[in-house]
Amino acid sequence: MVDYNLRDRFLNVLKGKTVDRAPVLSVTQTGTVSLMEKCGAFWPEAHSNPEKMAALSLAAHKITRLEAVRYPYCVTVLSEAMGCKVSRGTKETQPYVTFPPLGNSGELPEIPYSLLEKGRIPTVLEATALLKNKTEGSLPLIVGIESPAALCSRLLGADNYLRQLLKSPDYIRECLEINTDACIEYANALFEEGVDAVCVPDGISGPDILNLEIFELLIKPAYRRFCKQVKGPKILHMCGDASLFLGTLSECGFEGISVEEKVRDLKSAKKNLGNGICLIGNVASSSTLLCGSREDVKAEARKSLEGGVDILAPGCGIAPLTPLENMTALVEARDEYCGSVFSCFEDCRSKCYESESYGSRCHKSESYGSGCHESESYGSGCHESRYRESESYESNCYEPEY
Repeated sequence: MVDYNLRDRFLNVLKGKTVDRAPVLSVTQTGTVSLMEKCGAFWPEAHSNPEKMAALSLAAHKITRLEAVRYPYCVTVLSEAMGCKVSRGTKETQPYVTFPPLGNSGELPEIPYSLLEKGRIPTVLEATALLKNKTEGSLPLIVGIESPAALCSRLLGADNYLRQLLKSPDYIRECLEINTDACIEYANALFEEGVDAVCVPDGISGPDILNLEIFELLIKPAYRRFCKQVKGPKILHMCGDASLFLGTLSECGFEGISVEEKVRDLKSAKKNLGNGICLIGNVASSSTLLCGSREDVKAEARKSLEGGVDILAPGCGIAPLTPLENMTALVEARDEYCGSVFSCFEDCRSKCYESESYGSRCHKSESYGSGCHESESYGSGCHESRYRESESYESNCYEPEY
């Protein structure tokens, strides 16, 4: 039986209201090989088939009891609609941009006529309608979309984008203005279709890439306009140790801020965000959810809850080879912390504890797929075991897309 309070609980937390317990869910990607095998909806087909996209996203709730439905499984949908060439990946790797159409031409992006009919945008909208019907308003629907800056990096190419940030900030500002318009149009279409929140993962604008001065000069105005004009709850996922950025992020207009495990002082993070902004996170996707034991997951989840997160969630996108029992352990940790274990899908629960062994799933130097999950890697390989949104051009870095 579905707990019909899950959607209300999620939305109330985003509104700053008191709830009975912290929601436990993922605002970043949830597709795993185990879930694909359980529900029969596999990548890459689930990236472009609305029925399979819906089935796989719903499986994360039915089988692991995560309290939201989050889709799609990459952040290349809008990029593709804007003209990027995208590889659909494999069963274990997400879609990634293979060719940035603008490159170093100096040209500005153009929003195509009938943007919402381009690429896989109709797939996401149709999946939303299917999920709205299946969940009957009982579960929150969360869709991940590119940020204006991430869209810039895909259209121009990551290296060129970063160079132009320093050499031609006025050009980048114009690009961001156009991309913000595209992000707003797509986000509002999602809300009209019935989505409850959009998550904007940003690994290209965080402290690992930019300093605070450049962020406030170029990125913050785009975020503020996006938040002002999008007609529904907005969540930002910021990669890296976002601690020094939280004060300025609190002024952008997002209802929720999702952080990685690198943000260690959650009490200070909560204070820096101020009242009314939801802190989300921050169990490590790689070292704990992928590589750790169930007890490791529970211990880290408890630290996040004790630190004051409003929503317990992975610190980044869930890696495709993450064991189901570790995803389920997130929910168990929250239940144990709150002192009231409950089950929504008892008939599915026993399946979550089946052994999910894919050989040796955790080696610090081993790559899964073609590099790193959801990591903004603009050089050789990936940053140890970071899981971030896909900024992959060719096959040198696979990053789980939020």
